[in-house]
Amino acid sequence: MDRSSIGTPEQLRDPEFTPPLAQAIPLGIQHVLAMFVSNVTPAIIVAGAAGFGFGSNSPDFGSMIYMIQMSMLFAGIATLFQTIGFGPVGARLPVVQGTSFAFLPVMIPAVAGAGVAGLPGLMTGVFIGGIFHFFLGTFVGRIRHWLPPLVTGLIVVMIGLALVKVGIEYAAGGVPLKGKPGFGGADHWFVAGVVIVVTLVLQFFTRGMLSVAAVLLGLIAGYVVAMMMGMVNFGNVGRAAWFTPPSLMKWGWEVNWAIVIGMCFMAIVSAVETVGDISGITKGGAGREATDREISGGTFADGLGTAVAGLFGALPNTSFSQNVGLVAMTGVMSRRIVSYGAVFLILCGLVPKIGALISTMPISVLGGGVVVMFGMVVASGVRMLSDVNWNHRNMLIFAVSLSLGLGLQQVPEALQHLGPTAKILLSSGLLPAAFLSIVLNLVLPGRDEAK
Repeated sequence: MDRSSIGTPEQLRDPEFTPPLAQAIPLGIQHVLAMFVSNVTPAIIVAGAAGFGFGSNSPDFGSMIYMIQMSMLFAGIATLFQTIGFGPVGARLPVVQGTSFAFLPVMIPAVAGAGVAGLPGLMTGVFIGGIFHFFLGTFVGRIRHWLPPLVTGLIVVMIGLALVKVGIEYAAGGVPLKGKPGFGGADHWFVAGVVIVVTLVLQFFTRGMLSVAAVLLGLIAGYVVAMMMGMVNFGNVGRAAWFTPPSLMKWGWEVNWAIVIGMCFMAIVSAVETVGDISGITKGGAGREATDREISGGTFADGLGTAVAGLFGALPNTSFSQNVGLVAMTGVMSRRIVSYGAVFLILCGLVPKIGALISTMPISVLGGGVVVMFGMVVASGVRMLSDVNWNHRNMLIFAVSLSLGLGLQQVPEALQHLGPTAKILLSSGLLPAAFLSIVLNLVLPGRDEAK
């Protein structure tokens, strides 16, 4: 789309500018396409860990449809908190909110198997963590130095490393098939491979919308191939309703301090990530620094969106970095455009048939997509670490934090003598690695990690 057909250079840099609907709606949908898969995937993964996801044959399978539905609905609502705002809430910039991958290493062990918290404890933790996140908006600027590239890069790498196992399990057929002959079958790997190949081709050999929505289109291609192979079942789509409102306290209320502590800790990480995204939008779209009001308002919206989502059985929200890149690519700073995309997400979230249609996707198709996405999370962390001055001090901080974090994640049995709260916090891997890196970077002399 030619920028000059949308508005003048001054108008394009103005968040208050509203392009004509004929241009604004496609640009808004483009933002939705860029984040759609990443937004619904955490809900599918948490549902699978809780025992009612893909291939579980659980009578509660409809709960996954509900979680997919809520991930769309509250991503849209949280985005409107950012773009329209009220009072001190909202950056009033084209910030797209969505369900965060970053919290998965805390959420999966909370609900997996016997789970120390289950969904009631998880959703209560999401709500309380969201309230804590909201109040970070009053002083978030003062804690930014806690998370320099050495720490943020390590945290992002740990998030990706914690999730790559999930991607491989999905691509091979899913956890319910583990230990059975069908796990790792050629049919599963073939459709996962189709997704990966199509995604790479579109990402590197096309431009515009095709490149932006490469993962989504790769999933669609894999889905079509899986359908031709007889791997798709549409039974749940026919049974799903056309309209269902969100249900307050869908899974009940239960305070579990392990989850609350984990969510509050990750809220600090998410808040600093949002500060970076807001700064990226103002620099990339308008060529200026973000104001204090935009940063605090964006953090307020981040936390409020998460808290409200938790009340209705949805997962934590945060700003989506891929959409920051999209603003820089299009050069359009209009917050109205993103608001139109948010309304589209809300409408999708109120229609369970859309969630049911997404749930028909074979798990190996989704596996191909998440192998790419989780690998990109690791790659993003490595890119952040490229800004670090790799002196002996920083190498030691990285080595100790990574070794203990990754080691405890891989050998959770080493924590068998601890209580349940300490066990879930430490076995996540992410939390001990992040905590250690932050503390060591603050207390060890010579904070000169930036090149």
